[in-house]
Amino acid sequence: MSDNTIHTITINKADIPDGGMKSFKQDDDSILLITRDDSTYYAFDGKCPHAGADLGTGLRCGHRIICPWHHATFDSVDGSLLEPIATTGLTQYDLTDMGDSLTVNTGSKTDKTVKKNKLSDTRTIIVGGGGAGFMTAQQLRHSGYGGQITLITKEDKAPYNRPLLSKAFLAGNMPEEKLLLGGVDWAKNNNIDLRLSQVVREVLPNENAIIIEDGAGHSETQTADFLVVATGADPTIPPIKGANQSGVYTLRSMADAKAIKQATESKDVVIVGTGFIGMEVASALAQAGTSASVTVVGMGARVMENIVSETVSNALIKLHEDNGIHFVFNASVSEINATDGVISSVTLASGEQIAAEVVVLGTGVAPRTELFKDVNDDDGVQVDKHLQLRDGVYALGDIAKADSQIGRLRIEHWRVAMQHGLVTAAKILGDDTVDSLEARVPFFWTMQYGKSLRYSGHASTPDHGILFGSAEELNYIEYYFDDEGDNTRATAASSLGRDQELIAFGELLRRGVAPTRAQINAGFDIIDQAHALSR
Repeated sequence: MSDNTIHTITINKADIPDGGMKSFKQDDDSILLITRDDSTYYAFDGKCPHAGADLGTGLRCGHRIICPWHHATFDSVDGSLLEPIATTGLTQYDLTDMGDSLTVNTGSKTDKTVKKNKLSDTRTIIVGGGGAGFMTAQQLRHSGYGGQITLITKEDKAPYNRPLLSKAFLAGNMPEEKLLLGGVDWAKNNNIDLRLSQVVREVLPNENAIIIEDGAGHSETQTADFLVVATGADPTIPPIKGANQSGVYTLRSMADAKAIKQATESKDVVIVGTGFIGMEVASALAQAGTSASVTVVGMGARVMENIVSETVSNALIKLHEDNGIHFVFNASVSEINATDGVISSVTLASGEQIAAEVVVLGTGVAPRTELFKDVNDDDGVQVDKHLQLRDGVYALGDIAKADSQIGRLRIEHWRVAMQHGLVTAAKILGDDTVDSLEARVPFFWTMQYGKSLRYSGHASTPDHGILFGSAEELNYIEYYFDDEGDNTRATAASSLGRDQELIAFGELLRRGVAPTRAQINAGFDIIDQAHALSR
C-alpha cells in the first residue's frame, strides 16, 4: 500500500465468509484483502504483486488465493507464493480482533525476513537469464539459501520479462526499465553474481561443471554443487529462400524487439505465422500505429488453430481485421524478394506476390539443447518431476521434458518456466513442502488489443470442445477434450472474460478431477465444485 494510506482500517467480520476472502478498495487506490478460517482472520495487500489485479475478484480454493489474471497463487494464511507468475508473496498486515470487527494496521507489516543461512558453504551456477533461471535464483534467496549464486546469460541485460516484448513493449505501452525482473538492482540486492554477455560452451553434467567464454574469447571451467541449465529456445527459421537476409526478423529478445520497432516504422510488414507470437506482433504493430500496413500469412485456415476452436479463432480474426490487419490463409511463403539488398515483396507458393519491406517470422522455436547433446533426445532433456537430470544437475524451462500433473511434456511457456524455477529451488533446499511438477498444471495467456485470452492445461486438439458464452463478444469459456466420449475428462480450457470459471477448472485439473463431457453438458457448476473439493 502507498505511503499515504490511512493506516487503521476497520472491517466488519460478518462481511468475510468462512473459508473465503473479500477485498476492500481504499481511497488511495490500494486494496486490502481479508481471508477467514472459522474465527481466525488474516490481512494482506490485495493487489497481486505481478500486475496489480484485485485478488478478491479471483478465487480462494482451500488455502489457495488465485489471481484472476495470470493465476499467481498465494497461501491464505501467510501470503507465501505457491504459484508464479508473481515472483514474491503477499505483504501481510497486523490486525486486532475487536469482537464484531477487525482493525487492520497497514502501517505495521508482518515481518517475513528469512535468514539466508541455508547451505551457506555451497555454490549454485545458473545458466540462462530467462524466467526459469531468474525464478530459481529469486526463490533460492527468498527461501533462505546462503550460498553463492552465479547467473550466466549471453545477453547484455539483467533478466527481464520476455513475454511483455510482444504484449506491451513493441506496442509502445511499456518502457524498457519496467520489464526488468525484480527491478534495476535485483542482482545486487540479492547478492547474485550476474555475469552478462558470457556464453556457456559446454556442460559437463558428470562433473557438475561448465566451460564458459566471455566476449573476448577467453574460456574457463567452473564447478558448482548445484548446476541449473535453462538455456531456453531459439526461433525456428523455415526453409524460405531469402529468409536470412537483412530486413527479416524474429522476436525473442529485447534487441529483436527494438530492431523490429525501428524497422517497421512507415513500412509494409508481412508476418509469417498465425500462432500466438505472430498474432501478438500483429496486435502490437497495429496498436503502435506506425507501420504502413500489416499482413499475416498462415499455412492453415485460421489463427491459433492448434490452440482454440474455429469459433474462437474467427472471433480473433475479426478483432484483428477491425484493427486493420490483413490475412492470407492456406498459404506459404516460398521466397522473400529483395532489390538492391532491400526487401520488396514475398512470393507465395501459389506464385502470388505481397508487397513487403519488412518480414517478421513467427514460425515457432526450437529448444537450445545442444549443451546436453550427450544425454538428450529429439524432444528435450529428460528430467524428473523435480527437473533433475542427475544429483545436483537440473535442466529447466523450454529445454526440459518433465512430468507434470497432465503427463510428461516439454512446454514452451513463461509461467511453466517459472514453475520450474520454483520447484528446482525447493529441491536444492530440500524443502518437500513445495509441490513438485506432478501437482502443477500449465498456464499461458496471450494479450491482443488489450484483451487477454487465457489457457489452462494442455490439449492435443481443440476440435472436440464445448463452448459457453460468446466468442464473438470476447466473453466465453471453452473446454477441450481428446475425443467425443461422454466420460472423457477435459484436458484444457481457454477463456476471455470468464476468469473465475477458468481458475476453477485449473484447480480441478490440478487435483486430477477435471469435469467430463457429460458433466459439462449437464450444467456442471465448476466454481461450486472447485470450492467444495478444496475445503
